[in-house]
Amino acid sequence: MHWQLYSTTSFVQFVADWDRLVDDTGAAPFLSSAFVLPLLDHFGSGRERLAVCRDREGVVAMTILVRTSAGAWDTFQPSQLPLGPWLVRRGQDPVAVARALLRRIPGFALQLGLTQLDPDMYERPVGGHDVATLDYVETAAVAVDGTFEDYWAGRGKNLRANMRKQRNRLVADGIPTRFDVLTRAGEMADAIECYGQLEGSGWKAATGTAIERDNAQGRFYRAMLENFCSLGTGRVYRLLFGDRVVAMDLCIEGAGMEVVLKTTYDETISNLSPAFLLREEELRRHFGDKRVRRVEFFGKVMDWHLQWTREARMLYHLNVNRFPRLARWRARWRSRASGLATRAPVPGDVNRAT
Repeated sequence: MHWQLYSTTSFVQFVADWDRLVDDTGAAPFLSSAFVLPLLDHFGSGRERLAVCRDREGVVAMTILVRTSAGAWDTFQPSQLPLGPWLVRRGQDPVAVARALLRRIPGFALQLGLTQLDPDMYERPVGGHDVATLDYVETAAVAVDGTFEDYWAGRGKNLRANMRKQRNRLVADGIPTRFDVLTRAGEMADAIECYGQLEGSGWKAATGTAIERDNAQGRFYRAMLENFCSLGTGRVYRLLFGDRVVAMDLCIEGAGMEVVLKTTYDETISNLSPAFLLREEELRRHFGDKRVRRVEFFGKVMDWHLQWTREARMLYHLNVNRFPRLARWRARWRSRASGLATRAPVPGDVNRAT
């Protein structure tokens, strides 16, 4: 087993190997090259490194790394990527593969952090001498199994009653509703512009995180969705009141799952829940056509998730340390230094106040 590191400008040369590992591991579709290439284009710093591990049978593992501090490296983890880009061929021990990588990273690396791992892909290892894991967030999923009627009957009474009241109100007010799905690459530019207009009218506009047609977020999501639509696996779901788009979901498919990457809705509508109305239509469609077996959210479980499903699992971080005793000493030192830096000034304690 031998690791080599490359500039990420070499990624295009390894696309076939990368996607074979994605298929082999049953990874979520956002780990495929159709997602990762535009992610590097728009959110990479140029300091990332592509790591490739080979044995006699070919490529065993691949990942993208970035140096985070002296002696410490993590998997590349921009906020748009729900899981860390860590791919290890089935039958291999991911921890052993990570240990081998840690020894190969240049500059005498002391720690390797594998961020946001999914126990559905890699069983969470037991912490040990040189390995530690840390909870990240719980993520929710809906299993598409059986009929929609059975699934819906299993939802809470309040959700079912609320959705029925909303639909009755729309009918009483004479507001026609339409659910549609955009799947063609040529539709994505307008879809992202529309999405940005909806998102930009809400709370995200104030934080500067909203998608816009010409910002990095907008350019990334357009390019990425165009990639997936060209493969027949990109979906933009829309709910319209008349001719007015009131909710949208950006989704991709792969490995038997659909991933809801982004959701937005018209926040000026106060007496209805457009996002919930859209989600009900999406799930009705999935239970009807059985295109996917699961709908994954890959985000922190919120109260609204639990109205649609009770299925959740904990994502985790994994750290591998070259010198565990040194790692523990560094952790204690950093904790102490952080405590001193944030401690409130004490009268007469000039040094601590600075």
